[in-house]
Amino acid sequence: MEPAALRVPVGDGVRLHVRSWLGDADRVPFVLVHGLSSNARLWDGVAARLSAAGHQAYAVDLRSHGASDQPPTGYDTATAATDVATVIQRLDLPPAVVVGQSWGGNVVVALAASGDVRAVALVDGGWIDLRAQFDSWEACERRLRPADIDGMPAAGMREHMRRAHPDWEDWAIDATVANLAVDDAGLVRRRLSIPAHMSIVRSMWDDPPVLSLVRVPALLVPAIAANDGRKRALVAAAAARMPAATVREYLGADHDLHAQQPKRLAADLLMHVATAT
Repeated sequence: MEPAALRVPVGDGVRLHVRSWLGDADRVPFVLVHGLSSNARLWDGVAARLSAAGHQAYAVDLRSHGASDQPPTGYDTATAATDVATVIQRLDLPPAVVVGQSWGGNVVVALAASGDVRAVALVDGGWIDLRAQFDSWEACERRLRPADIDGMPAAGMREHMRRAHPDWEDWAIDATVANLAVDDAGLVRRRLSIPAHMSIVRSMWDDPPVLSLVRVPALLVPAIAANDGRKRALVAAAAARMPAATVREYLGADHDLHAQQPKRLAADLLMHVATAT
């Protein structure tokens, strides 16, 4: 079943697009937050399974992502967390399990530090501390600035994604292609502009996640390459800063593991909500 499409006001005339799946009102809902320059459709495989298990699920397109509005301001982790909190409030949801992937995990940490949530899950993110990865902001900026691809032809984009991710289902390929807009001339355009993208990156530099403020049950789901002891240690250190954290490693998984392994991730999230309530 296709999800419903909602447009939720979050203030200053800004509306966010939310994909909504049905579930039992007496069960804990899930709120799903994508990563930087991604979109809510990457959660479709997970959300459909959560809904099939009886839980409402809501996947949010953040500002200038997916089908959400593109205001001139608000491109930082704190504003994104406030936007998600406002969506939860506007939808009149009870305390939810809030799940974030990559930068979306950092957004969820900021939300959990100041909001009323039942539990959190951090999918290959949430512990991202750029100051620990780079010697200076200038080095960080050079490394993380995305390529300027606006105006390039869209032809072959899907085929390129298919070659890069041969084990992904078609819906996940289509969802990833939707990270970019395509105009009537068949040329691509970033939904999130490079200046807005880098504004978010700068906020990640300025305000790393404060994991010790996450007081609710937390599930950390890192994608770890073989023999990547450094990342394993980083995730263990992040878990140690939270009072009720569990780690489930996905060995050899893609960074977008919610798109690559939705069945397994949904099962882990359902286990998490069962033990957190």
